[in-house]
Amino acid sequence: MPLVKDASFVEDRWRHLADDEALPDKGDVTVTSARWLKERGALAAAPGLRIGVRLPNDVAPATLGDIVSAPLVVLQFPKFTDGRAYSQARLLRQRLGFRGELRATGNVLRDQLLFMQRCGFDSFEVPERAVAEDWLAAFREFDVFYQPAADGRPWLAARRHANEDVATA
Repeated sequence: MPLVKDASFVEDRWRHLADDEALPDKGDVTVTSARWLKERGALAAAPGLRIGVRLPNDVAPATLGDIVSAPLVVLQFPKFTDGRAYSQARLLRQRLGFRGELRATGNVLRDQLLFMQRCGFDSFEVPERAVAEDWLAAFREFDVFYQPAADGRPWLAARRHANEDVATA
């Protein structure tokens, strides 16, 4: 499955492990949140491995304790009408202070990429057709936003306020 990161297609270095699959000797792997909770000590002690966490959208990020120390958290969109992963992303970024890579997977749609980015996602597992359909253009379709968001881009009121300060100086 193609991976979009930093508004371009990139190679995915992460491998998703099943709960019963043995840990490799080295590399970047993701595990389920259940495995993370169950084997946290052993996972942290595994030399040569970077461990990411796959979090289903019905689990609160705060219940996983040190999830903010993971280099990657993968949030799942089982259907495009289920937006709980948007809330998880905002919680991870703004309340829990997660600074690692935040990835969207599952039913990721082109029309939602920009909104996912605004919530704090910075990588996206997209369908094969995304390459041919120029999904990257979705990140450039809007450049003015009415609300503040986790992506840190200036929103309209802040931009207006900055212009007023310049005009009165």
